Amino acid sequence: MEPSLVSALDVLFVLSGAVMVLAMHAGFAFLEVGTVRRKNQVNALVKIMADFAVSTIAYFFIGYYVAYHIGFWDSASQLTTEHGYQLVKFFFLLTFAAAIPAIISGGIAERARFYPQLAATFLIVSLVYPFYEGLVWNNNFGFQDWLRHVFGAGFHDFAGSMVVHGMGGWIALAAVWLLGPRHGRYGHNGEVFAHPPSNIPFLALGSWVLTVGWFGFNVMSAQNIAGISGLVAVNSLMAMVGGILAALVVGRNDPGFLHNGPLAGLVAVCAGSDVMHPIGALFTGIVAGALFVWLFTFVQNRLKIDDVLGVWSLHGVCGVWGAIAAGIFGLKALGGVGGVSMGAQLVGTAVAIGVALLAGLIIYGLLKVFVGIRLTEEQEYEGADLSIHRISATPKYDQ
Repeated sequence: MEPSLVSALDVLFVLSGAVMVLAMHAGFAFLEVGTVRRKNQVNALVKIMADFAVSTIAYFFIGYYVAYHIGFWDSASQLTTEHGYQLVKFFFLLTFAAAIPAIISGGIAERARFYPQLAATFLIVSLVYPFYEGLVWNNNFGFQDWLRHVFGAGFHDFAGSMVVHGMGGWIALAAVWLLGPRHGRYGHNGEVFAHPPSNIPFLALGSWVLTVGWFGFNVMSAQNIAGISGLVAVNSLMAMVGGILAALVVGRNDPGFLHNGPLAGLVAVCAGSDVMHPIGALFTGIVAGALFVWLFTFVQNRLKIDDVLGVWSLHGVCGVWGAIAAGIFGLKALGGVGGVSMGAQLVGTAVAIGVALLAGLIIYGLLKVFVGIRLTEEQEYEGADLSIHRISATPKYDQ
């Protein structure tokens, strides 16, 4: 095939993935809209869109260079080399980078100040996420070479169980801890007061949009048409189904758990979707779905950490499980493709957790000290919609 046509097909392939993952941000938005109380629904929608815009600026001017040492200061005629492949690759990876603040948004919902969060988004997407992304996906500082030398294989994370989801989930844990619980969530004598989801249909819509877009997230991570694999698609499907069934059973038919089940499975399968056997992917999803339900309940009710959407459990812990699962089910002895090392998987995962927690504590800690990161008690009681945006999701007009 003519090289120019191959290059054009690669651009179309990656662009299709970028659009699918861009659509996932609507899923993040509606998952949060359906989960938070009605007085915070507008804020959820505004945060996700504003975060995406800030992420784009941060990643275009700083983050992409930090990760891949590629900038966009050349003329437009030079940027169109290979049909502009580097530009659409940036677009695709931007949608991954912007998922970090979208994940964090769900954890800190209902009580975080708006502009300090946008400042945190800029710092995370320009510096923190690209630093770890570059270690894993660009071998910055020889990180992957060192792992291959020590363990015989590099850290395998095909589509971002740890690079994207784990990073977002563990940064969110630091932010949630520094913010503290919503007012009225826990009583003085250890009581737990439930804040049930405000809109199950919106929550379900968010889950479905995320689930569909995830096939672009995983399959298009090949980043060229020659690398496309039906194995990635079917493994994503099996992990998704495993997550649903486990969440259904362990969550005792709870619709909130059910609709987060496929997301747990898909988070976990990202890392090894290109090396697992479909049965291994199914088992990975089953464990992730059960793990999310159990951990969400434990964190909220026992540890009393008010992670509104359970993003640490869903993205942080299921991301860790996904990286470990890639080291297990990627082995040839278990029907996998091979080329993985459990030692490398553990080290790569530990580095991600360390970077995420340290960065989260520093960024949100400094913002907390110097500008404040939390709404006042009165603003929180009124709701983020009215106190920040001056309009509710369902305004009541005088007749």
